[in-house]
Amino acid sequence: MIENQSHFEKLYREYHLLVFNVALNYVQNTEDAEEITQDVFVKVYHSLETFNQKSSHKTWIYRIAINQSLDFIKKKNSQKRFFIFGKKSQNEQEYLNTSNFEHPGILMEKQEEAKILFEVINTLTENQKTVFLLSKLDGLSNPEIAEIMQLSLSSVESLVFRAKASLQEKLAEKFTEYRKKK
Repeated sequence: MIENQSHFEKLYREYHLLVFNVALNYVQNTEDAEEITQDVFVKVYHSLETFNQKSSHKTWIYRIAINQSLDFIKKKNSQKRFFIFGKKSQNEQEYLNTSNFEHPGILMEKQEEAKILFEVINTLTENQKTVFLLSKLDGLSNPEIAEIMQLSLSSVESLVFRAKASLQEKLAEKFTEYRKKK
């Protein structure tokens, strides 16, 4: 038990920033990213004894972080839909505001452009969004992404290509609208 505790602490020190950044890329909100990070490490702690060593700890933790982030988004979206049909909350903003866009890595003057970019990224399919975030924001190679997502290399390459094409098209439309407003 003590050995597992020290192993867990080592994993936490090594990967907590990675997990936080993955979550932040998905939810664009620091509080939500912190909650997801906590949930990921609770899951890691409880699953440590059953970790099968077929992949590296990094790959395993990435996979958990991605799944927790996607689950968090699904849960939040279902709460919003439920609210529309009558659920009351003390804080209506909680349900009406999809993202208050608190990404600490983005300069204040670039916040609006970044908000538009993440709005468009959030319209991609789950797999396209995941490969794009892992590739372009986390800087992972296609083979690493294939291992994390448990997909073939050709599937990852295809998803990256489709994500970039979709983003180019949607961003061209968004920035045309954005420039007209200014």
